[in-house]
Amino acid sequence: MAWFRKEKQKLVAQKRELAADVWEKCDGCGEALYTRRLAENFRVCTECGHHFRISAPEYADLLFDEGFTEEFDPDLRSADPLEFVDSKPYTLRIAQAEKKVGTYDAVLTGAGRIEGREVCAGIMDFGFIGGSMGSVVGEKIARMVEQGVERTAPVLIVSASGGARMQEGILSLMQLAKTSAALQRLAAAGLPYISILTHPTTGGVTASYAMLGDVNLAEPGALIGFAGPRVIKETIRQDLPDGFQRSEFLRDHGMVDRIVPRGEMRDTVALLLHHMT
Repeated sequence: MAWFRKEKQKLVAQKRELAADVWEKCDGCGEALYTRRLAENFRVCTECGHHFRISAPEYADLLFDEGFTEEFDPDLRSADPLEFVDSKPYTLRIAQAEKKVGTYDAVLTGAGRIEGREVCAGIMDFGFIGGSMGSVVGEKIARMVEQGVERTAPVLIVSASGGARMQEGILSLMQLAKTSAALQRLAAAGLPYISILTHPTTGGVTASYAMLGDVNLAEPGALIGFAGPRVIKETIRQDLPDGFQRSEFLRDHGMVDRIVPRGEMRDTVALLLHHMT
């Protein structure tokens, strides 16, 4: 009878190891998303439309025909005039950010073409010390705008920032005036400026160039404001409306002209430039 008896074998579960970068969890709906499919969809969740952050070079590739054809001031670097130390020295914080992001500061500036039309642009990268605006960011933005005036080219800025960089103190706050003055010279030359607001755009960046566009576009669900909602709530001691400081709220109250999903941003900008130039 042993010929017809099948020996019982213990089932051993085999664990399949998946690379950590194969799946990403959506912060909007909690779904596990296939990384490759997410990248093909401009890093926008296919389930709920949540917009993941992308780097400055990725945004340049998304908007321009062939990315930046020319980069402005790539070697401009922050000094440490205040010899600032918080939980770590400012010089160390900068070095770590440079290694993490691969650039010398929180904005990439340059020129490229959108449907063949030359555009001067600045694209912020939140990965570099929270996209904070120090003296280098302000200087690069101002120089980029001046390039637009010299070339008679429209200007585009993509903002993603926690605000002015505290490690540079008053020098950071001076950049609000510098960038705003540069944009006034652009306006006096009759050249258009399109501002794109991504998540988050706050503090001194919102209080300066981010909200000065001839047209202000925003990605869906982006946090846009000066002080954060928690600070405002504690200051005025009142509950805030639903969706306060999100791009949809700002559109409904006249602060943003249009909300544009990332996949439609290039076509929208190209159409605006066609009409404005």
